[in-house]
Amino acid sequence: MYNLVIYLYVLGVAVASLFDKKIKKMWRGGHEAFRVLEEKVDPGAQYVWFHAASLGEFEQGRPIMERLRREHPEKKILLTFFSPSGYEVRKNYDGADIICYLPLDTPLNARRFLKLVQPCMAFFIKYEFWWNYLELLSKRGIPTYSVSSIFRPNQIFFRWYGHHYRRVLKCFTKFFVQNETSRALLATLGITDVAVTGDTRFDRVLAIKAQAKELPVVDAFKQGRKVFVAGSSWQPDEDIFIRFFNTHKDWKLIIAPHVIGEDHLMQILSGLERKAVRYTQTTPEEARDADCLIIDCFGLLSSIYRYGEISYVGGGFGVGIHNVLEAAVWSVPVIFGPNNRRFQEAQELLASGGGIEIGSYDDFCGVMERLMSDAPYLEKCSREAGSYVEGKSGATDAILADVTF
Repeated sequence: MYNLVIYLYVLGVAVASLFDKKIKKMWRGGHEAFRVLEEKVDPGAQYVWFHAASLGEFEQGRPIMERLRREHPEKKILLTFFSPSGYEVRKNYDGADIICYLPLDTPLNARRFLKLVQPCMAFFIKYEFWWNYLELLSKRGIPTYSVSSIFRPNQIFFRWYGHHYRRVLKCFTKFFVQNETSRALLATLGITDVAVTGDTRFDRVLAIKAQAKELPVVDAFKQGRKVFVAGSSWQPDEDIFIRFFNTHKDWKLIIAPHVIGEDHLMQILSGLERKAVRYTQTTPEEARDADCLIIDCFGLLSSIYRYGEISYVGGGFGVGIHNVLEAAVWSVPVIFGPNNRRFQEAQELLASGGGIEIGSYDDFCGVMERLMSDAPYLEKCSREAGSYVEGKSGATDAILADVTF
Protein backbone atom coordinates (compact mmCIF):
# COMPACT_ATOMS: atom_id res chain seq x y z
CA MET A 1 0.00 0.00 0.00
CA TYR A 2 2.80 2.43 0.91
CA ASN A 3 4.62 1.81 -2.37
CA LEU A 4 1.39 2.21 -4.32
CA VAL A 5 0.88 5.61 -2.69
CA ILE A 6 4.49 6.54 -3.42
CA TYR A 7 4.16 5.63 -7.11
CA LEU A 8 0.96 7.65 -7.37
CA TYR A 9 2.78 10.51 -5.65
CA VAL A 10 5.66 10.22 -8.14
CA LEU A 11 3.16 10.44 -10.98
CA GLY A 12 1.52 13.48 -9.39
CA VAL A 13 4.86 15.22 -8.91
CA ALA A 14 5.83 14.51 -12.53
CA VAL A 15 2.61 16.12 -13.79
CA ALA A 16 2.76 19.04 -11.34
CA SER A 17 6.37 19.77 -12.33
CA LEU A 18 5.09 20.86 -15.73
CA PHE A 19 3.22 23.74 -14.13
CA ASP A 20 5.01 24.65 -10.88
CA LYS A 21 8.60 25.93 -10.78
CA LYS A 22 9.25 24.78 -7.20
CA ILE A 23 8.01 21.26 -7.88
CA LYS A 24 10.01 21.21 -11.12
CA LYS A 25 13.20 21.94 -9.16
CA MET A 26 12.44 19.10 -6.77
CA TRP A 27 11.66 16.69 -9.63
CA ARG A 28 14.86 17.52 -11.49
CA GLY A 29 16.90 17.54 -8.31
CA GLY A 30 15.79 14.03 -7.40
CA HIS A 31 16.88 12.73 -10.79
CA GLU A 32 20.16 14.64 -10.74
CA ALA A 33 21.01 13.31 -7.27
CA PHE A 34 22.29 10.03 -8.66
CA ARG A 35 24.59 11.82 -11.08
CA VAL A 36 25.90 13.99 -8.21
CA LEU A 37 26.54 10.93 -6.06
CA GLU A 38 28.24 9.01 -8.86
CA GLU A 39 30.59 11.94 -9.44
CA LYS A 40 31.34 12.90 -5.84
CA VAL A 41 31.16 9.85 -3.58
CA ASP A 42 34.59 8.69 -2.48
CA PRO A 43 34.40 4.85 -2.34
CA GLY A 44 37.10 4.74 0.34
CA ALA A 45 35.39 7.19 2.70
CA GLN A 46 32.90 6.68 5.51
CA TYR A 47 29.81 8.82 5.06
CA VAL A 48 27.46 9.96 7.80
CA TRP A 49 24.15 10.76 6.13
CA PHE A 50 21.91 13.59 7.36
CA HIS A 51 18.48 14.04 5.83
CA ALA A 52 16.46 17.21 6.33
CA ALA A 53 13.14 17.89 4.62
CA SER A 54 13.70 21.63 4.39
CA LEU A 55 15.51 24.60 5.89
CA GLY A 56 14.04 24.34 9.38
CA GLU A 57 15.08 20.72 9.76
CA PHE A 58 18.52 21.56 8.39
CA GLU A 59 18.97 24.10 11.19
CA GLN A 60 18.07 21.37 13.69
CA GLY A 61 20.65 18.99 12.24
CA ARG A 62 23.34 21.62 11.80
CA PRO A 63 24.71 21.62 15.39
CA ILE A 64 25.31 17.85 15.13
CA MET A 65 26.93 18.13 11.71
CA GLU A 66 29.27 20.87 12.85
CA ARG A 67 30.30 19.03 16.00
CA LEU A 68 30.89 15.88 13.94
CA ARG A 69 33.01 17.90 11.51
CA ARG A 70 35.20 19.22 14.33
CA GLU A 71 35.53 16.06 16.41
CA HIS A 72 35.60 13.39 13.68
CA PRO A 73 37.28 14.92 10.61
CA GLU A 74 37.95 11.42 9.29
CA LYS A 75 34.21 11.07 8.52
CA LYS A 76 32.54 12.67 5.50
CA ILE A 77 29.06 14.19 5.61
CA LEU A 78 26.29 13.68 3.05
CA LEU A 79 23.37 16.10 3.39
CA THR A 80 20.12 15.53 1.51
CA PHE A 81 17.00 17.69 1.21
CA PHE A 82 13.48 16.97 0.08
CA SER A 83 12.32 20.54 -0.52
CA PRO A 84 13.80 23.19 -2.82
CA SER A 85 13.31 25.75 -0.04
CA GLY A 86 16.02 23.92 1.87
CA TYR A 87 18.29 22.79 -0.94
CA GLU A 88 18.37 26.07 -2.87
CA VAL A 89 19.33 28.06 0.23
CA ARG A 90 21.95 25.61 1.58
CA LYS A 91 23.31 23.89 -1.52
CA ASN A 92 26.66 25.61 -0.95
CA TYR A 93 26.86 24.89 2.78
CA ASP A 94 30.51 24.15 3.51
CA GLY A 95 29.78 21.90 6.49
CA ALA A 96 28.92 18.94 4.25
CA ASP A 97 31.01 17.12 1.65
CA ILE A 98 28.09 16.30 -0.65
CA ILE A 99 24.70 18.05 -0.83
CA CYS A 100 21.85 16.87 -3.04
CA TYR A 101 18.14 16.15 -3.15
CA LEU A 102 16.84 12.85 -1.81
CA PRO A 103 15.24 10.87 -4.67
CA LEU A 104 11.64 9.91 -4.02
CA ASP A 105 11.18 6.89 -1.77
CA THR A 106 10.67 4.07 -4.25
CA PRO A 107 12.29 0.66 -3.62
CA LEU A 108 14.52 1.08 -6.68
CA ASN A 109 15.66 4.58 -5.69
CA ALA A 110 16.41 3.48 -2.12
CA ARG A 111 18.52 0.52 -3.26
CA ARG A 112 20.41 2.60 -5.81
CA PHE A 113 21.00 5.45 -3.38
CA LEU A 114 22.36 3.24 -0.58
CA LYS A 115 24.52 1.26 -2.99
CA LEU A 116 26.20 4.47 -4.11
CA VAL A 117 26.64 6.06 -0.68
CA GLN A 118 27.01 3.06 1.66
CA PRO A 119 26.64 5.28 4.75
CA CYS A 120 28.09 4.15 8.05
CA MET A 121 25.37 6.01 9.96
CA ALA A 122 22.22 8.04 9.24
CA PHE A 123 20.37 10.88 10.97
CA PHE A 124 16.81 11.74 9.97
CA ILE A 125 15.72 15.12 11.33
CA LYS A 126 12.34 15.62 13.04
CA TYR A 127 9.48 14.33 10.84
CA GLU A 128 11.30 12.24 8.25
CA PHE A 129 9.92 8.67 7.94
CA TRP A 130 10.75 7.27 4.49
CA TRP A 131 9.82 3.58 4.57
CA ASN A 132 12.02 2.12 1.82
CA TYR A 133 15.15 4.01 2.84
CA LEU A 134 14.67 3.21 6.50
CA GLU A 135 13.86 -0.44 5.92
CA LEU A 136 17.04 -0.93 3.88
CA LEU A 137 19.14 0.89 6.47
CA SER A 138 17.72 -1.38 9.16
CA LYS A 139 18.24 -4.58 7.14
CA ARG A 140 21.85 -3.61 6.50
CA GLY A 141 22.50 -2.92 10.17
CA ILE A 142 23.34 0.74 9.65
CA PRO A 143 22.77 2.79 12.86
CA THR A 144 19.92 5.18 12.14
CA TYR A 145 18.73 7.94 14.46
CA SER A 146 15.71 10.22 14.59
CA VAL A 147 16.80 13.61 15.94
CA SER A 148 14.67 16.36 17.50
CA SER A 149 11.60 14.34 16.63
CA ILE A 150 8.26 15.09 18.18
CA PHE A 151 5.13 12.94 18.24
CA ARG A 152 1.45 13.74 18.73
CA PRO A 153 -1.57 11.45 19.28
CA ASN A 154 -3.17 12.48 15.97
CA GLN A 155 -0.27 11.18 13.86
CA ILE A 156 -0.94 8.12 11.73
CA PHE A 157 1.30 5.92 13.90
CA PHE A 158 -1.12 6.19 16.81
CA ARG A 159 -4.40 5.82 14.92
CA TRP A 160 -6.26 2.51 14.57
CA TYR A 161 -5.61 2.51 10.81
CA GLY A 162 -1.87 3.15 11.18
CA HIS A 163 -0.91 -0.36 12.25
CA HIS A 164 1.00 -1.13 9.06
CA TYR A 165 2.83 2.18 8.71
CA ARG A 166 3.94 2.32 12.35
CA ARG A 167 6.34 -0.52 11.54
CA VAL A 168 8.61 2.08 9.97
CA LEU A 169 9.39 3.35 13.47
CA LYS A 170 10.99 0.00 14.34
CA CYS A 171 13.68 0.71 11.72
CA PHE A 172 15.35 3.36 13.89
CA THR A 173 18.20 2.48 16.19
CA LYS A 174 17.18 5.21 18.64
CA PHE A 175 14.92 8.22 18.93
CA PHE A 176 16.12 11.51 20.40
CA VAL A 177 12.81 13.24 21.04
CA GLN A 178 11.89 16.74 22.14
CA ASN A 179 9.55 15.95 25.03
CA GLU A 180 8.20 13.39 27.46
CA THR A 181 4.88 13.15 25.60
CA SER A 182 6.71 11.83 22.55
CA ARG A 183 8.54 9.23 24.64
CA ALA A 184 5.28 8.08 26.22
CA LEU A 185 3.53 7.79 22.84
CA LEU A 186 6.34 5.67 21.41
CA ALA A 187 6.21 3.47 24.50
CA THR A 188 2.57 2.60 23.69
CA LEU A 189 3.91 1.02 20.49
CA GLY A 190 6.58 -0.94 22.33
CA ILE A 191 9.38 1.40 21.27
CA THR A 192 11.56 2.08 24.29
CA ASP A 193 14.98 2.98 22.88
CA VAL A 194 14.11 6.65 23.29
CA ALA A 195 15.89 9.55 24.97
CA VAL A 196 14.25 12.89 25.80
CA THR A 197 17.03 15.29 24.77
CA GLY A 198 15.10 18.36 23.66
CA ASP A 199 15.42 20.35 20.47
CA THR A 200 18.81 21.08 18.88
CA ARG A 201 17.43 24.37 17.51
CA PHE A 202 18.10 25.96 20.90
CA ASP A 203 21.80 25.14 20.52
CA ARG A 204 21.69 26.48 16.98
CA VAL A 205 20.18 29.87 17.84
CA LEU A 206 22.69 30.32 20.67
CA ALA A 207 25.51 29.59 18.19
CA ILE A 208 23.99 32.10 15.74
CA LYS A 209 23.85 34.70 18.49
CA ALA A 210 27.54 34.16 19.26
CA GLN A 211 28.38 34.63 15.57
CA ALA A 212 26.08 37.59 14.86
CA LYS A 213 27.02 39.71 11.87
CA GLU A 214 28.07 43.34 12.09
CA LEU A 215 25.50 45.45 10.24
CA PRO A 216 26.58 49.11 9.88
CA VAL A 217 23.39 50.11 8.07
CA VAL A 218 21.21 48.76 10.89
CA ASP A 219 23.49 50.29 13.53
CA ALA A 220 23.04 53.68 11.88
CA PHE A 221 19.28 53.17 11.54
CA LYS A 222 18.83 52.50 15.25
CA GLN A 223 20.99 55.34 16.63
CA GLY A 224 19.67 54.95 20.16
CA ARG A 225 16.01 54.94 19.09
CA LYS A 226 13.44 52.34 20.14
CA VAL A 227 12.95 49.75 17.40
CA PHE A 228 10.30 47.15 16.64
CA VAL A 229 11.59 44.22 14.54
CA ALA A 230 9.12 42.20 12.48
CA GLY A 231 10.60 39.03 11.01
CA SER A 232 9.28 36.51 8.45
CA SER A 233 6.12 38.58 8.02
CA TRP A 234 3.26 37.97 5.59
CA GLN A 235 0.64 40.44 4.41
CA PRO A 236 -1.88 39.70 7.24
CA ASP A 237 0.90 40.42 9.76
CA GLU A 238 1.99 43.57 7.93
CA ASP A 239 -1.57 44.89 7.74
CA ILE A 240 -1.56 44.93 11.54
CA PHE A 241 1.83 46.34 12.54
CA ILE A 242 2.25 48.81 9.65
CA ARG A 243 -1.11 50.40 10.51
CA PHE A 244 0.04 50.75 14.12
CA PHE A 245 3.47 52.21 13.38
CA ASN A 246 2.13 54.72 10.89
CA THR A 247 0.69 56.56 13.89
CA HIS A 248 3.43 55.89 16.49
CA LYS A 249 6.27 58.02 15.29
CA ASP A 250 8.39 57.70 18.44
CA TRP A 251 9.37 54.15 17.41
CA LYS A 252 11.26 52.89 14.38
CA LEU A 253 10.30 49.79 12.43
CA ILE A 254 12.39 47.06 10.77
CA ILE A 255 10.53 44.65 8.47
CA ALA A 256 12.15 41.45 7.20
CA PRO A 257 9.33 39.90 5.12
CA HIS A 258 9.16 36.19 4.45
CA VAL A 259 8.72 36.84 0.74
CA ILE A 260 11.09 39.39 -0.78
CA GLY A 261 9.69 39.45 -4.29
CA GLU A 262 9.44 42.89 -5.84
CA ASP A 263 5.63 42.89 -5.84
CA HIS A 264 5.50 42.22 -2.12
CA LEU A 265 8.14 44.84 -1.33
CA MET A 266 6.18 47.43 -3.32
CA GLN A 267 3.04 46.46 -1.42
CA ILE A 268 4.82 47.06 1.89
CA LEU A 269 6.17 50.42 0.75
CA SER A 270 2.74 51.52 -0.46
CA GLY A 271 1.28 50.89 3.00
CA LEU A 272 3.91 52.88 4.88
CA GLU A 273 3.21 56.55 5.62
CA ARG A 274 6.66 57.19 7.08
CA LYS A 275 10.07 57.45 5.46
CA ALA A 276 11.28 54.00 4.46
CA VAL A 277 14.46 52.65 2.88
CA ARG A 278 15.48 49.27 1.54
CA TYR A 279 18.54 47.60 3.04
CA THR A 280 20.23 46.79 -0.28
CA GLN A 281 19.57 50.26 -1.70
CA THR A 282 20.56 52.54 1.16
CA THR A 283 23.60 53.87 3.02
CA PRO A 284 24.22 54.27 6.75
CA GLU A 285 23.75 58.03 6.36
CA GLU A 286 20.37 57.65 4.63
CA ALA A 287 19.24 54.87 6.99
CA ARG A 288 19.93 57.11 10.01
CA ASP A 289 17.18 59.50 8.92
CA ALA A 290 14.63 56.83 7.98
CA ASP A 291 11.72 55.60 10.11
CA CYS A 292 11.41 52.18 8.54
CA LEU A 293 14.07 49.80 7.22
CA ILE A 294 12.95 46.99 4.91
CA ILE A 295 15.29 44.00 4.75
CA ASP A 296 15.11 42.96 1.10
CA CYS A 297 17.62 40.10 1.22
CA PHE A 298 18.08 36.80 3.02
CA GLY A 299 20.50 35.77 5.74
CA LEU A 300 20.36 38.76 8.10
CA LEU A 301 17.24 38.31 10.22
CA SER A 302 18.83 36.28 13.01
CA SER A 303 21.37 39.06 13.54
CA ILE A 304 18.80 41.86 13.21
CA TYR A 305 16.54 40.83 16.08
CA ARG A 306 19.14 42.15 18.54
CA TYR A 307 18.35 45.72 17.48
CA GLY A 308 14.76 45.50 18.70
CA GLU A 309 13.16 46.29 22.03
CA ILE A 310 10.15 44.25 20.89
CA SER A 311 9.90 41.63 18.13
CA TYR A 312 7.20 40.08 16.00
CA VAL A 313 7.41 36.74 14.19
CA GLY A 314 5.07 36.24 11.26
CA GLY A 315 3.06 33.35 9.89
CA GLY A 316 0.59 33.07 12.75
CA PHE A 317 -2.29 34.29 10.61
CA GLY A 318 -1.51 31.68 7.93
CA VAL A 319 -0.10 28.16 7.87
CA GLY A 320 1.85 28.64 11.10
CA ILE A 321 4.42 30.85 12.79
CA HIS A 322 8.07 30.92 11.81
CA ASN A 323 11.12 30.64 14.07
CA VAL A 324 10.41 32.40 17.38
CA LEU A 325 13.70 31.23 18.91
CA GLU A 326 15.82 33.46 16.66
CA ALA A 327 14.13 36.45 18.28
CA ALA A 328 13.80 35.16 21.85
CA VAL A 329 17.52 34.33 22.11
CA TRP A 330 18.22 38.09 22.11
CA SER A 331 16.05 38.59 25.21
CA VAL A 332 13.28 40.51 23.50
CA PRO A 333 9.54 39.80 23.86
CA VAL A 334 8.12 37.91 20.89
CA ILE A 335 4.63 38.69 19.57
CA PHE A 336 2.94 36.31 17.12
CA GLY A 337 -0.42 35.33 15.67
CA PRO A 338 -2.89 32.64 16.76
CA ASN A 339 -1.80 29.72 14.59
CA ASN A 340 0.91 28.48 16.94
CA ARG A 341 -0.62 25.43 18.66
CA ARG A 342 1.49 22.93 16.71
CA PHE A 343 4.73 24.66 17.73
CA GLN A 344 5.98 23.48 21.09
CA GLU A 345 8.53 26.28 21.41
CA ALA A 346 5.82 28.90 20.89
CA GLN A 347 3.57 27.30 23.47
CA GLU A 348 6.40 27.13 25.99
CA LEU A 349 7.46 30.70 25.23
CA LEU A 350 3.89 31.83 25.91
CA ALA A 351 3.89 29.93 29.20
CA SER A 352 7.21 31.49 30.22
CA GLY A 353 5.94 35.03 29.65
CA GLY A 354 8.47 35.75 26.91
CA GLY A 355 5.91 35.26 24.14
CA ILE A 356 2.61 37.05 23.57
CA GLU A 357 -0.19 35.91 21.26
CA ILE A 358 -2.47 38.27 19.36
CA GLY A 359 -5.55 37.55 17.30
CA SER A 360 -6.42 40.94 15.85
CA TYR A 361 -5.30 44.53 15.33
CA ASP A 362 -6.97 45.54 18.59
CA ASP A 363 -5.06 42.80 20.45
CA PHE A 364 -1.82 44.07 18.94
CA CYS A 365 -2.55 47.65 19.99
CA GLY A 366 -3.26 46.57 23.56
CA VAL A 367 -0.08 44.51 23.80
CA MET A 368 2.09 47.24 22.29
CA GLU A 369 0.65 50.00 24.46
CA ARG A 370 1.42 48.01 27.59
CA LEU A 371 4.94 47.08 26.49
CA MET A 372 5.66 50.67 25.48
CA SER A 373 4.31 52.26 28.66
CA ASP A 374 5.15 49.67 31.35
CA ALA A 375 8.95 49.43 31.60
CA PRO A 376 9.00 46.72 34.33
CA TYR A 377 6.64 44.56 32.25
CA LEU A 378 8.80 44.99 29.14
CA GLU A 379 11.89 44.10 31.15
CA LYS A 380 10.22 40.99 32.60
CA CYS A 381 9.04 39.74 29.19
CA SER A 382 12.50 40.35 27.74
CA ARG A 383 14.22 38.48 30.55
CA GLU A 384 11.84 35.52 30.34
CA ALA A 385 12.36 35.17 26.58
CA GLY A 386 16.14 34.94 26.91
CA SER A 387 16.02 32.68 29.96
CA TYR A 388 13.67 30.28 28.16
CA VAL A 389 16.15 29.72 25.32
CA GLU A 390 19.16 29.41 27.62
CA GLY A 391 17.36 26.88 29.78
CA LYS A 392 16.53 24.61 26.83
CA SER A 393 20.05 24.30 25.43
CA GLY A 394 22.18 21.16 25.55
CA ALA A 395 20.37 18.74 23.19
CA THR A 396 23.40 18.41 20.92
CA ASP A 397 25.66 17.36 23.81
CA ALA A 398 23.09 14.82 25.04
CA ILE A 399 22.67 13.25 21.59
CA LEU A 400 26.35 13.00 20.77
CA ALA A 401 27.14 11.53 24.20
CA ASP A 402 24.82 8.64 23.26
CA VAL A 403 26.13 8.00 19.72
CA THR A 404 29.31 6.10 18.92
CA PHE A 405 31.05 7.21 15.72
